Amino acid sequence: MSDDLTIHDILIKDLPKHEAKTVRIKGWLYNRRHKGKLAFLVVRDGSQMCQATVFKGDVTEEVFELCAQKLTQESSIIVEGVVRADQRAPLGFEISVKNVVAVQIAQEYPIQPKEHGVDFLMNKRHLWLRSSKQWAMMQIRNEFLKATRDFFYDNDFTCIDAPIFTPSACEGTTNLFEVTYFEDKAYLSQSGQLYMEAAAMAMGKVYCLGPTFRSEKSKTRRHLTEFWMIEPEVAYATLDDIMVLAENYVSYAVGRVVEKCRPHLEILERDITKLENIKAPFYRLSYDDAVKYLKEKGMPFEYGNDLGAPDETAISENYDRPVFIHRYPTACKAFYMAPDPEKPHLALCADLIAPEGYGEIIGGSQRADDIDYLLKKIAEHKLPAEIFDWYLDLRKYGSVPHSGFGLGIERTLSWICKVPHVRECIPFPRLMERIYP
Repeated sequence: MSDDLTIHDILIKDLPKHEAKTVRIKGWLYNRRHKGKLAFLVVRDGSQMCQATVFKGDVTEEVFELCAQKLTQESSIIVEGVVRADQRAPLGFEISVKNVVAVQIAQEYPIQPKEHGVDFLMNKRHLWLRSSKQWAMMQIRNEFLKATRDFFYDNDFTCIDAPIFTPSACEGTTNLFEVTYFEDKAYLSQSGQLYMEAAAMAMGKVYCLGPTFRSEKSKTRRHLTEFWMIEPEVAYATLDDIMVLAENYVSYAVGRVVEKCRPHLEILERDITKLENIKAPFYRLSYDDAVKYLKEKGMPFEYGNDLGAPDETAISENYDRPVFIHRYPTACKAFYMAPDPEKPHLALCADLIAPEGYGEIIGGSQRADDIDYLLKKIAEHKLPAEIFDWYLDLRKYGSVPHSGFGLGIERTLSWICKVPHVRECIPFPRLMERIYP
């Protein structure tokens, strides 16, 4: 018997707080089986899953028939019963059912416990999100984003929302989505960085977190056309300062995921010991030394090029933690990066390469703060200088050294969760050949 006749409306994740109490959960049927006078329902409500055991003698004939015969996968149901301890259950508790109400009996569910092709699953992404691994992935994403905001808030950063419509390119003109903007044209933002530079001159330490867009015609496992970035910018910060910020942030966020999402990582069959090792400081490797290493390995790499995915993978194999590769040639980097005063042909920039072959997750730099240098680089990149008038103003009125970086949320999550493709790390992925659903 329950020691409390009140029916408590709860989430499944809170079952351990309600032992011996009568509860009501509202969710969906994930799975069902029955044997004789017992029916076993696996119910999910978005917070967790639990087993609800239906004994024929505890419910009406109609309710038992519903549970044993009529309910279909993903039927929406309301379950009432008493919370009982069961160490075999995922949460250590299950529900002894007293009543079940069917809100809607689902039609035959298209995703069955068998192999499905990627295209099929992507076309059913609105339903695929309900599966245990995709649910776990989204819970980890949620915790990672919460940890991100907590880290920057606790370190005195101000969140500044960058515009999505922009009049110009930030990372070059070859991968812009052009849109009609009334009688003019605009572009979907490649990055909030330039706006964060302006905000940093007002508030010192700022960041933005939001969607960015790249029209690169790439079909690799690392690319999306719409993805999310966290972009901090700090006034009076050097390249070294921003690398320390980046490693502290990544260490903190990964640690939070390990602490709060261990059951979800286990659902994804992730080796958690590898994540427990992700602690600052990270390794640092100059571009010149990286090229030397690639040459020694016999890889076909030409000095002056940016690193490609095979190059990053080869380098990461040597490290059990992320590694910074810093000071690339200015010729292969964006116009806004400051040159190294000791070696002007090198930029004061750094990419952070994730271990286990997951490639670049952060790109950052010290920004050029000299207006003449910027004008020269804008001309070299064949960008329209007049569009950057507002950006150049930052170098006229109180210019200071400043630095920042951008971290791709989905790429980072694909590494943390060790999933093969970034498309599983965002609720509704946008790819070169996919904009549905």
